[in-house]
Amino acid sequence: MSRGIDEIFDLMLKASEILKPVIHRTPVFHSAFFSSLTGKSVYLKLENLQKTGSFKVRGAYFKIYTLPQEVRSRGVITASSGNHAQGVAYSARELNIHSLIVMPETAPTYKINAVKSYGSEVLLYGQIYDDAFKKALEISEERGMSLIHPFNDPYVIAGQGTIGLEIVEDVSNVDTVVVPIGGGGLIAGIALAVKKLSKGRVKVVGVEPSVAAKTRLSLSAGKPVTVLPQPSLADGVLTKSLGDLTFEIIRNYVDLVLEVEEDQIARAIYLLLERTKLLAEGAGALPVAALLSRSDEIPGENVVAVVSGGNADLTTLYRILMRGLIREGRVARITLSLKDVPGSLEKVLKILADLRCNILDITHDRFDLDIKPGYAKVKILMEVSSEQVIKTAITKLRESGVEVLEQ
Repeated sequence: MSRGIDEIFDLMLKASEILKPVIHRTPVFHSAFFSSLTGKSVYLKLENLQKTGSFKVRGAYFKIYTLPQEVRSRGVITASSGNHAQGVAYSARELNIHSLIVMPETAPTYKINAVKSYGSEVLLYGQIYDDAFKKALEISEERGMSLIHPFNDPYVIAGQGTIGLEIVEDVSNVDTVVVPIGGGGLIAGIALAVKKLSKGRVKVVGVEPSVAAKTRLSLSAGKPVTVLPQPSLADGVLTKSLGDLTFEIIRNYVDLVLEVEEDQIARAIYLLLERTKLLAEGAGALPVAALLSRSDEIPGENVVAVVSGGNADLTTLYRILMRGLIREGRVARITLSLKDVPGSLEKVLKILADLRCNILDITHDRFDLDIKPGYAKVKILMEVSSEQVIKTAITKLRESGVEVLEQ
């Protein structure tokens, strides 16, 4: 194992040179806001600003670059519905190689279009990733195309590990690096890099959603185990298992693995956008979610959180932002029982307007069986300046004789 690890680290150093003219050396940003919330000195490694919007292009490009010319001429293939698909498509285009991406039929249209925009051929097959992967394997064998695995490959791991090389160079006093875990390629590469360069001093913490806790179970079992992931905001890390190679590196080089809940991921996405103006997808927000909710378990003072990608689904993002605004007391919902007569709603709106509440939506329900005859259930969604305004509004409404059902 040690010899194999040394070989991957040597590949990583080679990858660093090859990738320099191809990818962005993404910035490391010190966040005073997240530092104040967590009690640590927090740095963000911004792979959400990488070409194709995620770290995946590093491993994909290095793997394809190292293929012999006669292999390249037959093209490359992979199965993915997310960032790996875009990484392979972009890399193949840059290297003038034909690429075929097999995506599940359920893949969102915007992801399919993103892959096609890089010039890749797209084949829609099956309902889930595993169906697409089996089809990609079948085509690979039939046509002699090289299958680019998303994580369980030494060259892919080496490419992703260049992030670790950059972190150690840019944050000389780093104590801990916090990394998302999907199939394990990203954390395996980063862990190898920082452990080798720091002679084991720097700690590595992995984070995964609690609905797909394969790493903890695998480490307990002493081998990769298969789980059935539930839906998560961090869909980019929802793999059924680690690879055998990534598992071995994680077991030997990762110090701690933490799990986070969906609400914690949503809060991290919201705060990254609200306070640092950074768009992170669910998987990319996992390290920040762990810092916000479990900072006391993360060792060290100077901590780098790897924001691994920014390819967020905008409809999901909208729901997260609304939820965050409600949680922060910036958007409020109240439900009232109003007499169904002219002037009832006008009285309510006058009270809210005096408090500078901005109405976003109003709905009426005259047929709810819980409402007295002659009354209507009225739901109001509004922007407010603070939670105190909501409390004041409810007090004034009740003083005026309005029945407040929910707040």
